This record gives sequence, C-alpha cells and structure tokens, in this order.
Amino acid sequence: MAPEFRLKDISSLADVRNFDKVESEVVGVEGGKVLVVRVNDEVHALNTKCTHYGAPLKLGVVSPDGRITCPWHGACFNVRTGDIEDAPAPNPLNRFDVYEKDGAVYIRAEPAAIKGGQRDPDVKCAIAEPEKVVVIGGGSGTFGVVQTLRELKFKGSITIISFEPNLPLDRPKLSKALIQDPKMIELRPKEWYNAASIELVSDEVSSVDFDKKTVTTKSKKSYPYTKLVLATGGIPRQLPLPGFQELSNIFLLRFVTDTRDIMAAMGGNNKKVVIVGSSFIGMEVGNALSKGNDVTIIDSLKAPLERVLGEEVGKIFQKNLEKSGVKFKMSASVDKATAKTSDPSKVGAVHLKDGTVLPADVVILGVGVRPATDFLKGNPAVSLEKDGSLKTDESFAVSGLGGDVFAIGDIATYPYHGPGSDPKEGTYTRIEHWNVAQNAGRSVAHTIVHSLASSQPLKPRSFIPIFWSAVGVQLRYCGNTAGGWDSLVLKGEPENVKFAAYYCKGQTVVAVGTVAMDPIMAKSAVLMQRGTMPSKKEIEDGVDVLAVGW
Repeated sequence: MAPEFRLKDISSLADVRNFDKVESEVVGVEGGKVLVVRVNDEVHALNTKCTHYGAPLKLGVVSPDGRITCPWHGACFNVRTGDIEDAPAPNPLNRFDVYEKDGAVYIRAEPAAIKGGQRDPDVKCAIAEPEKVVVIGGGSGTFGVVQTLRELKFKGSITIISFEPNLPLDRPKLSKALIQDPKMIELRPKEWYNAASIELVSDEVSSVDFDKKTVTTKSKKSYPYTKLVLATGGIPRQLPLPGFQELSNIFLLRFVTDTRDIMAAMGGNNKKVVIVGSSFIGMEVGNALSKGNDVTIIDSLKAPLERVLGEEVGKIFQKNLEKSGVKFKMSASVDKATAKTSDPSKVGAVHLKDGTVLPADVVILGVGVRPATDFLKGNPAVSLEKDGSLKTDESFAVSGLGGDVFAIGDIATYPYHGPGSDPKEGTYTRIEHWNVAQNAGRSVAHTIVHSLASSQPLKPRSFIPIFWSAVGVQLRYCGNTAGGWDSLVLKGEPENVKFAAYYCKGQTVVAVGTVAMDPIMAKSAVLMQRGTMPSKKEIEDGVDVLAVGW
C-alpha cells in the first residue's frame, strides 16, 4: 500500500466546494503538491500541472461531466481517473486516494508520483489481432490516433508512413521558437514507438487502392490495411511571382529542416528579413526573429491576422510587435523578388507593386497551406473538395468508403457542431489547428476500437476547436467562425494588450480570443461545448464568464 501524507492547506474536505479546486502542499514530500477537486459531491486528488506545457490546473475549469480543462491550450483530463480526454496533453495525470482522518485531510501516494506530476500512458503491446491500421502522415493527428489506439488496448498492427525528416514533432514550436534540433521537440522518442509495436516507415505515399485496401509508396512498397487514416496535413503555398521560385534564401516553414535552413541563412543578427504574409506563421516567425534583426511583414490585408481576428484586434497585435521593432507594410501587394548585386543566386530585395523596394537577406513565406492530397488526385474512389480536402462525417470517416477510411487534420472538411453552426447537420468546415487534428485522431481511434467490439455505431463526442499563438504576447482562442461573424465585443484593457474578444453572429458568441485573460478562454470553450455560452447582449451587459454557473 502506498504511504500516507497529510495535506498542509486543507483541514476538511467540506471546505472544497462543488466544481472548486484547491492546490495544497503535501507534508513530507519536498516540493510536492496536489490538486483537490470536488465534482458532483465527489472529491478527487490529482497532479497540479497540465502535462502539455505545465499550466497550473488550479486556473483551469472543472465541469459537471467530471473534466478539468487546462487554461492555456485546452487539454482536458478526467478528474476521476486522470486520463486524457482532449488534446494536446501527451500524458495523463496521477490520481490519488484522498480522505479525512483525525481532523485533517490525507492522500495515499508514492512520492515519485506526486513529484513527477504525470504518468506515462500504458501503450506497450504485443500484436495479437489481425487488424491492420495504416496512418499516412507524421503530425499531430497521427500522434493522436496511434497513442489513443494503444491506450484503448488495440492489439492489431499499426504502421505510420511519413516522408517527414523526423518522428512526429511538437510542430507549433517550429514557428514560435525556430527550434533546429528535432530531439528537443519530439512528441515521443523512437523507443516509445518500438515499445508500442508501432512500425515507422520513412517513405512517401504515391497511391491508395481503396478496393484492395492497399497503400503504395514511391519506393514501390505496398502496405495492406483494414483501417486507413489519412493525416497528411498541409503543404505551404508558394508565391507564383518572378524571382520567388528561382532565388535562394527564400523559405517556406513546415519541417525542422526548414528552420535549420532559415537559421543557417541568418548566420547571426543584423539581417534584413522580409516575411510575406501576416498569418500566424508569419507573425510568429517575425516575433522570433525581431531581436537583433530588421524584420518587415508584408500583407494585402488591412491588419495582421485580419481574416481570423478582424481588423481591430489585428491592429492590437501589429502595434505590439512594432514595439519590438517589427515593421509592417499592410494593404500592400508583392510584385517580384530580385537578386543580390553581389550574388545573383540569392535574394536581395522584395519589390511591391507601389514601387517600394525592401532590401532582404532572407525572405520567409507565410501565405497559407493547401491540403496535402496530391496522391489522391484522379483516384476514382474519392472526390476531393474544391480546396483539395476530403469530406468526412462526424466520425471523420471519408464519404463512400465503407467506414474504413478516415481523414483528419488539415485535409478534412467535417461537420462542425459548435456555436453558430447548423443546429442539425453541423457546418462543414476545414480547420487547420494542431488541437483539431489531434482530437480528431483521438476520436478516430475510439471509433476504430469500438467498431471491433460492437456493430452499433459509436456516437462521436464533438469538441470545440482551440488554438494558441506567440505573437509578442500569448493569444488563446476557442470556437470557430465557420458561419461567419458580424460583430465584436472587446472587453478588458486592449490598450494594454490585455483583453477578451468575443466574436458574435447575431446574439451567438461563436469564438473567443484572449490575451492575458486565459481562464476566460478555457471557460468559454467548456460553455460552448455545453451550449450555455452567454449571449452577445449578456457579454455587453457585463456578465462575467468565469462566474457563469453550470
């Protein structure tokens, strides 16, 4: 039996109210803390930090369905078991027995479990079933599928086929921090995949025979499947203008090899950097390179991030990055790139259509991505959408393929059921978020495992999209504007870059973005999931989202 430890900061469990959470030191465990949570009159004790980036869960949101949501990036855990319920948490929490005795509150726990802050998921597997799951891609969605399959005790084979030059990575860190060493941001080391009996194939898929259920790669190898998951992500868009295809030191950013190439071209500070596109990629890279370099961001929009956040909020981020020395050329059109006088093979300047010439040592393109589905073009079994994506049902099963083929992440157009969507059918949309891909992967894994045990379809649990960005400050965002938005309610201190932005369609709040007010985003995501988000008028009238009850 695990040893017993007294909690320093709680004398009675009655002091912890329903849906409340109290962080307490553990007497006798140096630096040890636990989080005590009450849900529906049941009390639970867990580790205190989210296993993703270490956010304090005492600032998270506890909901009646027994989940606690991280205040930073939306990871959810089951308070009864500590298990992961939503991405992007890679590891579950430890759960501890908690009880009262002799006028004090105690837990039973191993000191290492308290101090470790998390537990490794049990994914070890010896293949013992004939099912074969093949996953094409090496990103967030792939990770969500394969880990969840093993967590659910799937005993069939799993094969990942990816042409990426590394194991699945924490890709958001590439643009936010320009990490060059893949080992620093691997989601799991190679030994983890070996232990989980997951085969890793470094190759590029050239075709799929959906009738014969085989995947063929460019090296002419064939891989049979019983279930196929397409998770190929996006391909960064090029700029089809003179000079941009021919000159060197013009970069896209998708892989860790791209960050290496960018940093090699930088070669230190005092470089003139031109970034085409004020997308999240463009803004994050601009922020990362602003110290010690001359950075200019160009876009045809009126304000950075305007398509997602609107002009008013976009200008807040623009002004904030301008304080760090980043320059902006908005409402501008690029004409061409020209070479350096001293080296005609390298870019030397970016020309705008108004005649402006921007000297450039390095150019980075952040002009969006397109679905990586080229290997499916011309395949008679599937019909690609106009944008190149695949249409799926709520379970991410691709239409017309018998429920054996799934598409997730950047390549999936699926029925979104959040606020502002069609109340019956959902609104079909494609969302390029890290969390959406990983949550879709987790959903697919549940569907696959359920299908092996039951002939009844599994009703998928919908989730609210969440994303985040480092653009001089930390932006958190939940919801989606698939059906558009027609007004914005801005609360807080936008002049001090501390605010909550509520995006509304009529009286419905369809999305919420926050800076320096993280718990509001997390609470809003849970309220949206439950269908109880306050209306636009209530927000305008001063309703405190954090005080809204269940």
